[in-house]
Amino acid sequence: MTLVAAVRRQLRSAQYLRKWVFLGALIGVISGLGAAVFFAALDVASRTLLGLLGGYYPPTPAGEGANPITLPPLPWAVPIVVALGGLISGIIVFRLAPEAEGHGTDAAIAAFHHGARRIRARIPVIKLVASAITIGSGGSGGREGPTAQIGAGFGSFLARVLDLDARDARIAVAAGMAAGIGAIFRAPLGGAILGIEIPYRDDVEADALVPSLVASVVAFSIFGVLIGFTPIFGQINAVFNDPRQLIYYALIGIVAGVVGRMYISSFYGITRLFERWHIPREIKPAIAGFAVGTIGIMIPGALGTGYGWVQPAMDRSALLALPLWLILILPFAKILATSLSIGSGGSGGIFGPGMVIGGLLGASIWRLLEPFAPAVPVEPAGFVIVAMMALFGSVARAPLAVMLMVAEMTGNLSMLAPAMIAIGIATVVVGDRSIYKSQLRSRADSPAHQFKFALPLMASIPAADAARAARLVLSTNDTVGAARARLEAADLPGAPVVDGRRAFKGSVNVLDLERYEPSTRLGDIELDNLTLTVDDGLDDALALLSDAHHSWAPVTSGADLVGIVSVSDVLAAYRSGLAANVRQVRAVGQSGSLVEAEIPATSSLVGRTVAAAGWPRETVLVSIARGDLVIVPRGNVVIEAGDHVTIFATPAARDELARLLTGPLEDATEDTGLPD
Repeated sequence: MTLVAAVRRQLRSAQYLRKWVFLGALIGVISGLGAAVFFAALDVASRTLLGLLGGYYPPTPAGEGANPITLPPLPWAVPIVVALGGLISGIIVFRLAPEAEGHGTDAAIAAFHHGARRIRARIPVIKLVASAITIGSGGSGGREGPTAQIGAGFGSFLARVLDLDARDARIAVAAGMAAGIGAIFRAPLGGAILGIEIPYRDDVEADALVPSLVASVVAFSIFGVLIGFTPIFGQINAVFNDPRQLIYYALIGIVAGVVGRMYISSFYGITRLFERWHIPREIKPAIAGFAVGTIGIMIPGALGTGYGWVQPAMDRSALLALPLWLILILPFAKILATSLSIGSGGSGGIFGPGMVIGGLLGASIWRLLEPFAPAVPVEPAGFVIVAMMALFGSVARAPLAVMLMVAEMTGNLSMLAPAMIAIGIATVVVGDRSIYKSQLRSRADSPAHQFKFALPLMASIPAADAARAARLVLSTNDTVGAARARLEAADLPGAPVVDGRRAFKGSVNVLDLERYEPSTRLGDIELDNLTLTVDDGLDDALALLSDAHHSWAPVTSGADLVGIVSVSDVLAAYRSGLAANVRQVRAVGQSGSLVEAEIPATSSLVGRTVAAAGWPRETVLVSIARGDLVIVPRGNVVIEAGDHVTIFATPAARDELARLLTGPLEDATEDTGLPD
């Protein structure tokens, strides 16, 4: 048995915590290393492109060297360098991996919902290189996009290699996002919470919490050892000790919400303009880069990440030394520069710029209020921190995660109380909008969960129960011509493909085979990797088929082909399971109630199958909960010690049932009857 096969086998039988400590740590190691490599690549690109070629070295925050603010000594060179970076990035992205354009976090969210096992391995690498060039040349973007895709991409790779089921594949992608973002921002707790918050506007992916925590902490640790543990902005001394200031923080919330709406509208408005512009896609980031460089001549804070401009905004003396007009215009210049750099197809994140925009907005409000308003804090740091949280927390629909991340980035937890006021108001002002178009409202709207919510029984029926033997199985040694002939003769749209050892390698369909020469071996072409595992629930199966627009998919157990399952197979298995449940409940009648019990190790039921258990008449075994799994109680299911059973029983059958279970029963509901 190979190492990978052994790991697969162990993971299938492992409990939730043990499995995700291992997988989360593995994802965290790669995400931390990826974040460190990207950080170093960005530093090299910035020093080479914007520094050596453009003569300008942007300021850096306290945790990254604290370089001071300077003006570009060769202003004419800046637009050329930013345009050159946009051109190189555009060529890399659109020639090698077009799906790596734009902001990577949104792409990772889309993968979570629509194909957690289908992120191509090259995407994280392309994203890393293209983003380093885009931002390093002066383009306005954030670091989190590439690191989110690195983590999510490795999570997707693990899901394919280890043959994780659909649920675990989604968790792996979410944990990868959390780890990448938590590492690059040096905010492990905020990154972990972001992993469960960011897929939805009004919901969370609770199953991903523990994996995200493990992955984020490990990634942060790896990144810290290689780059440093110091918070990005150092330890900021800001306190909230005057309730009167809540009025100002409420004002920050209102303004942050309005500017947040502007950020969303500007970003997607400019994105649509570039999409409608019929010129080669590789040229668009270059044109946008020239425009951003031109803005940077007068307003250098619009270039790069912008973190170095937020740092002095937290210090009274440094902030007062900057011209008022510059502080007031900086947030809007950053919005325009980010919209141009990323909306044109350039590569980078919009998370970091969003927090920079918020921080500079807070500094602007402090500068306007400080001369005359009573009880305004002496130092502007509190306004800057809260505005960072309020603006991006509201537009990203991730208030808790962003609050924690900014607190970790500034080494300051004391501003969380006023931040709650500000971010709550900002969220109301922003309304139903989100900066991430791939976000869905809730789990019920996600293809990953919609069938589970609409048809609850589906989640309890494994794909293995609906699978049937494939009518035709092709070999990697078959030629394309022979495969097409066999498929047409059998009147099949496609078939699974195995190698000489009968190990599953992928699948083909008739239409795709038309692209290849008839003499080409199936082992030499790109096979479809859409698969279901035997443990996937029917809700996951139907969601996967629906999202991929496939009518069927192979079902595998490790490297072995078990069979195939089609949409009609899924629905037939669901109808069969539903009909059996209805018949059982009708047999009990309307006088029953639900009872629950845990099977003790001493019970005579342990080791018996459900069919041989000898259940009392007028009882229906509804479900068996085993760890984090809910098992449909079919006749061949073997009862184990520790199983938590839910049983529908009439009052007359309860005493006999209690004796059978040899344990106390606990009412699961106070209702003693079913509704008519």
